[in-house]
Amino acid sequence: MSWSIDIETYSQADLSKTGVYRYAEDPSFEILLLGVSKDHGPVTVYDLAMGDKAPEAFIAALLDPNEDKWAFNAQFERVCLSRYLWDMNLLPKGTFLSPEGWRCSMIWSAYMGFPMSLAGAGAALGLEQQKMTKGKELIRYFCVPCKPTASNDGRTRNKPSDAPEKWATFVSYNQRDVEVEIDIQRKLSAHPVPDQVWHEYWLDQTINDRGIAIDLPMVRQAIRLDSLSQQRLTNALQDLTNLSNPRSVQQMKDWLAANGLAMDSLGKKIVAETLRTAPEPLKTVLTLRQQLAMSAVKKYTAMETAVCSDGRLRGMFQFYGATRSGRFAGRIVQLQNLFRNSLPDLPSARSLLCRGDYDALEALYDSVPQVLAECVRTAFIPAPGYKMIVADFSAIEARVIAWLAGEEWRVAAFAEGKDIYCASASQMFGVPVEKHGVNGHLRQKGKIAELALGYGGSDGALKAMGALDMGLTEEELAPLVSSWRAANPRIVQFWWAVDKAVKDAIKGKTLTRTHGLIFEYRGAMLYIILPSGRQLSYVKPRLGENKFGGESVTYMGIDATKHWGRIESYGPKFVENIVQAISRDILCFAMQRLSSFRVVAHVHDECIVECPQDTTVEEICSLMGTVPPWAEGLVLRADGYECPGFYMKD
Repeated sequence: MSWSIDIETYSQADLSKTGVYRYAEDPSFEILLLGVSKDHGPVTVYDLAMGDKAPEAFIAALLDPNEDKWAFNAQFERVCLSRYLWDMNLLPKGTFLSPEGWRCSMIWSAYMGFPMSLAGAGAALGLEQQKMTKGKELIRYFCVPCKPTASNDGRTRNKPSDAPEKWATFVSYNQRDVEVEIDIQRKLSAHPVPDQVWHEYWLDQTINDRGIAIDLPMVRQAIRLDSLSQQRLTNALQDLTNLSNPRSVQQMKDWLAANGLAMDSLGKKIVAETLRTAPEPLKTVLTLRQQLAMSAVKKYTAMETAVCSDGRLRGMFQFYGATRSGRFAGRIVQLQNLFRNSLPDLPSARSLLCRGDYDALEALYDSVPQVLAECVRTAFIPAPGYKMIVADFSAIEARVIAWLAGEEWRVAAFAEGKDIYCASASQMFGVPVEKHGVNGHLRQKGKIAELALGYGGSDGALKAMGALDMGLTEEELAPLVSSWRAANPRIVQFWWAVDKAVKDAIKGKTLTRTHGLIFEYRGAMLYIILPSGRQLSYVKPRLGENKFGGESVTYMGIDATKHWGRIESYGPKFVENIVQAISRDILCFAMQRLSSFRVVAHVHDECIVECPQDTTVEEICSLMGTVPPWAEGLVLRADGYECPGFYMKD
């Protein structure tokens, strides 16, 4: 039996800021409408706001992990319906319906390369019946608080009785959403998501449900200190410049120009370069302005806003957030872009922050905003009685591409535990290179080449990776590209073998193979089947001509402007998708291996594990570093460390 579900809800919490867990926990939360279809039959809308009750058979299905429950963005329905069951005393408060049995048509859409919005997926799939366009207006009217006015008799919420005609349309809207979701399932029925991916999705949902503990008193101190810092910096700048608003980019640029320093931009990079030569008082003004602009308070306020009543932050990971590779994306507090820890005495700085001792922070450190920024990740803490161990893969993408391409010297370097940047520089320049040793100056060139050139990058990729900031000259870039490619001939061959396999599959509407990968054109789709068995999907691929007059591949997808349109690609770019996708599959395999512990978070190629006190780093790294059975010959290594009572970088 299969149930298709869509709900409409009300809460005073702002869903866009809190995420669904805190949203559904709010005392004001309620489910207004419940649209349900059993086995793709007619949709019934239960008007819970007007006194309807969910049917007993549906409640039983929610509690049964063996019955399939479908929804578009199923996490929302599952968490909100968990709260509904709390209120009925059918589920312990603070627990969630098991993810097993739940299947998400949004994830199915993403797996097939389509948009992750119901309206976008319906349009891209060309469904006859589309999501109703009035939905946003109706949601604003019924699902969020309203401002009290004379015309609405001072009410702060709109109920069905306030606009019966709108409510009737809202009921129809809820019904239509279920119908569109069912149509998406029917449209994609010939292309099922493998069970393996659903198991990964359930694991992801379990990690989101578990959440990670937040040091809330510390977070609130950080918000207070940030406000104090912002005010003091503003006052200091006003004293130096007499500007009414030192935050204003235009006012600051005008003041600098009037004092002999014309600047086109106040971007972080440009200001840092200017500070090297700026005279006083311009140097002090720019330094203070840079500190004023770097406030990390948004991270702290996001934590305070979204944390649940038990002190844990939930819902930070979006499964299949990157549709091209299937990698995870961050939500709420973006763990992927936290400031790195560079303070040598981080525990001491954090202790002062926790005490709220602004004067000591100001006296001991060059920049209070910098301290607050570097302490953001330390707000994540283990639960009482547990500790945190962090483990991550060493150079995962470099290992995967070497394994796929058969670049033997790289595989051997990894097997021997060598520093890949030194090994790369040695291969490129034909001399031994040792970190802090013989020819050690070449390691930096090896490093920048490794980071920038693995996916067909050239001079521009080196610049984007900061080659010029590292001291390389323009004249060194092209030779560096040539040296790296000459040292890695099998990787270069791999790029163009993939390019040919993709084009041959599209031209012949057939199946091609190279380097253990399968490329199949089927049903106006290109599939790249990975060693794990998972596939990457490219919608309506075709061959065309690129801006250089050569043959190119395009396909439909969400482009850089966030719109559904044609995207151009070529061999090295497909290789990037493949390598990142396989790296993601290895991370998922590792998280499954670690499932006997409490994985509370993951960032790129790193797992953060909340574990008993007697757990060792070696135990976690051994589990994480196990090579999947489908990746024979891959040299994998996980390194780890134990955190001192809070999350930090080693």
